[in-house]
Parts: sequence; structure tokens; C-alpha cells
Amino acid sequence: MNGVLAVRTIVGDLFSCVGFFTRIPVFGPMERRLADAIWAAPLVGIVVGLAGALAFAVSAALGLPPAISAILAIATTMLITGCLHEDGLSDVADGFGGGVTRQRKLEIMKDSRIGAYGVIALVVTVLLRWQALIAIADTGSVLLALLASHAASRSIIPAFMMLVPPARDTGLSATAGAIRAGAARTALLAGAASLLLLGIGPAIVAAIVLTIWFIALKWLTERQIGGQTGDVLGCLQQGAEIAVLLVALSLDH
Repeated sequence: MNGVLAVRTIVGDLFSCVGFFTRIPVFGPMERRLADAIWAAPLVGIVVGLAGALAFAVSAALGLPPAISAILAIATTMLITGCLHEDGLSDVADGFGGGVTRQRKLEIMKDSRIGAYGVIALVVTVLLRWQALIAIADTGSVLLALLASHAASRSIIPAFMMLVPPARDTGLSATAGAIRAGAARTALLAGAASLLLLGIGPAIVAAIVLTIWFIALKWLTERQIGGQTGDVLGCLQQGAEIAVLLVALSLDH
């Protein structure tokens, strides 16, 4: 009976994260709050990465060049997630770049309109991912790179939410609930396991780079707005995804 309950909890947590982080319709048990289920965020990354890799593989099999296959892979991941993390990245760029006071930065980040900083951030980050996939090129290597980058980039979100207090009293970070150390630790372990798809050496380098990115964004967001928001978490994921792709590329050649 305990085993059945454990499986039900795991499946429910996965469904909760899939339902929250993607546009995939979910019909299943979602009984726990997001803070408890968020350990499964890296598993959502596996789903998104697989979809992107499938788009790349199908495009390549049809004889399309790597440049087209790469952009279709990225477009697929963005379609599945509803550009959730890209939206956060652009809001952070606009808020941190265009605001002067903490309150003004938060106001800009909440505004649905996009500014020059946000546009530039999106262009640069999409180009980086696109060029990385083009350079990796091999279908099998692209699969491993996408799985590792999407899973690992989401694995650090729970720890960030646990260590950095919400900047607002409302919004995702404030309403999700307190993240337990166990959930954050489980997510990190899943992310570390996904990095091993790249090999031991690249996994170690990627883990170091992600740690640096984590610390740097933690320092920046606390300095800029005094805490984290859902937009900051999106920015965290985007930067981490790019970092893993670049490590995979640089150590694969």
C-alpha cells in the first residue's frame, strides 16, 4: 500500500510540474502544492528536451540543413513551454536594465510590454542556442545536449527558490510555498545525473559553470530587487540552459 501511495505521489508531482511548466494538457492526480512537487522540474526538462531533439531528428531525416533543424528544435521547446522562461528572461532584462529604484524595477518586470533590453536579451539568447545546436549538428549529440541542458537548467530552480526570498508578496515565488531542502536536493541530484549524459569531464565543467551562474544571479537579483520572482527563475533557467549547451559544444570538439 505504501508503495502504491509513493508511486501516486511521484506521478502526481510530475503531472503538477508538467502542468505548470508546460502547455501540455495534464489529466491526473495533482494533490500536492507546487513547492512539494517541484523536485520533478528536471523531469519536465527531459520531456521538453526530448521534444526538441525529436524535432531536430525529424528535420535532419528530411534532409533539412542543421540551421533549419536547430531553429525548429528551439521553436518546439518554446511552443511546449509557452515561452514561460523566455518571458521571464525578457522581463528581468527590462526591469534590471531600465529601472532605477527597486519598486520601479518590479513594476517594469510586471508590465506585459517588452522593451529594448528584453528584445536584445531574447535575440542574443536564442542566437546562442541556435548556433550551439548548429555546431553540435550530430543528431545523437544534439539529443544528449538538449536532455542535459533542459533537465539541469530546471534542477537549480528549487534551490534558488529556497535560498533567495521572494521579492514580492504575490506571484509564483510567493504563492508556491516554502521549498524543503529535500525537494531541492532531489532536483539537484536529478540535474547532476542528466549532466552525466555529456560524459564525466563535461558534467564536472557544466556543474562548475552552473554554480557560478547560480551565485552570480543570486547576488545580482538580491542587489537589484531584494529577492527572486518567477521572472528571475525564468532568467535562471535560460542562462543555465545556454551554459550547458556551450559546455557540451566546447568539450565535444
